[in-house]
Amino acid sequence: MKILVIDDDVKICEVIKLYLEKEGFEVVVAHNGMDGISVFKNEMPDLVILDIMLPKKDGYDVCRELRKISNIPIIMLTAKGETFDKVLGLELGADDYIVKPFDPKELIARIKAVLRRTQGEVNDEKVVVYPNLTVNLTTYEVKLEDKVIDMPPKEIELLYFLASHPNKVFTREQLLDHIWGYNFVGDTRTVDVHIKRIREKIEKDKYPWKIKTVWGVGYKFEI
Repeated sequence: MKILVIDDDVKICEVIKLYLEKEGFEVVVAHNGMDGISVFKNEMPDLVILDIMLPKKDGYDVCRELRKISNIPIIMLTAKGETFDKVLGLELGADDYIVKPFDPKELIARIKAVLRRTQGEVNDEKVVVYPNLTVNLTTYEVKLEDKVIDMPPKEIELLYFLASHPNKVFTREQLLDHIWGYNFVGDTRTVDVHIKRIREKIEKDKYPWKIKTVWGVGYKFEI
């Protein structure tokens, strides 16, 4: 999972990055509010750690902007520990609030707790289940209304990846990187072709989910 840290204190960012990477997270960093929003849109992280006292755009404004475009969990990390500040942050859409100075181990625990609440417990068996649809990446099997659908591995991997991140938009380039790898020799039409084939096999109007094209951007598994 990818975590975005938005904090103008370079040393704090380095400490957080060190601890998170030891836990297996990928970490991206921004040092002001404007850059934070830009990095968020480009990187599409799974969680944001957000300072309040930021240059160019403060954390409250950043939180407001992020909540307009995403439900990704946000943990506010700040020296402002008054009850008013905490309540305001939570009312704006933050999922948790940690006051500086903090124990990095507590921060890790809070991050994992928020991710469990928002994404469910991590299952060793890679399976996503929706009404009438089950995608099992462990057995490379797709079931539609309990009927196994004939689908090659790359289509299954692409469907699983999108279905594992409901309502999250991915560019064609990001999907190429995740599914085919950075060294893949090809173009973004590869993604379009695979999406078209997946849709032909599983999509019907009666289902509460679908792979939606976000014009000019990419695709998302919409529920």
